[in-house]
Amino acid sequence: MEEITEGVNKMEIVESLKKNRIQVSYTKKPLFFYVNLAKRYMQQYNEVELSALGMAISTVVSVAEILKNNGFAVEKKIMTSTVEIKDDARGRPIQKAKVSLLYKDSSFTSLF
Repeated sequence: MEEITEGVNKMEIVESLKKNRIQVSYTKKPLFFYVNLAKRYMQQYNEVELSALGMAISTVVSVAEILKNNGFAVEKKIMTSTVEIKDDARGRPIQKAKVSLLYKDSSFTSLF
């Protein structure tokens, strides 16, 4: 019984960490949509994780730089990795770069 309780507690922690993640797309939304969304997430969750694959990485970097230059955020952690995604057209795996940034500046509340 204790194992089940421990497993449920771990799942809740993982879920709470995923709520503050913004997965940035290269084509779906404009740059300042993600800037404003990140500000709202920082207000609500105290920090935000920006995540992107492939071509969207430049958008994540731009969002992060805008937030930093305006004093809203500082980088807490930058993670890079490679993700394997299956290509629908060819049916074979493709390697894509992935980046995640996690941060909030201590002066955020006074600026926003």
